[in-house]
Amino acid sequence: MKGLIFTEFLTMVEQKFSIDMVDEIIEMSELPHGGAYTSVGTYSHLEMNALVSNLSQKTGIPLGSLLVVFGEYLFQTLAKSYPHFINGSKGLLDFLGSIENYIHIEVKKLYPDAELPKFSSHYTDKNTLELTYQSERHYGDLAEGLIIGAIQHFKTGKLVHKEKLADGSVKFVITTHG
Repeated sequence: MKGLIFTEFLTMVEQKFSIDMVDEIIEMSELPHGGAYTSVGTYSHLEMNALVSNLSQKTGIPLGSLLVVFGEYLFQTLAKSYPHFINGSKGLLDFLGSIENYIHIEVKKLYPDAELPKFSSHYTDKNTLELTYQSERHYGDLAEGLIIGAIQHFKTGKLVHKEKLADGSVKFVITTHG
């Protein structure tokens, strides 16, 4: 995972909990980097697993819920840092439908070593998009938070369905119907 994900996660923990909580979960996680991340570095997703797990343990908040909240937070950060990904879209569904064939291609240009999840999209009608997330890292809850962040950003639409599939992927149904 890119270090940007780690630095933003630790910033979120500091903002929503405290700097002491950041220190505690880093210490509990026994990280090879000691919790020192650079935004352009690449780190094992297992380190993120440890951090989120330990935050869940310390706060009593379920792991999945923490990842959803982090996804919402992360979307806001990414939208500010990379507005051109959003500004060129015609709306929420267009943006979400462009993740694999536009955004991820551009991300790979910036970070050739990035290990990105795969998103496949399918319109069931002009106002409804099925978006399927696939990754060996199994961060469907983080993807859900990013989708919710996009919905909040565009101020339209809603997530109407989330389904974990047998192969470990997650299908989301997003609509812009009233």
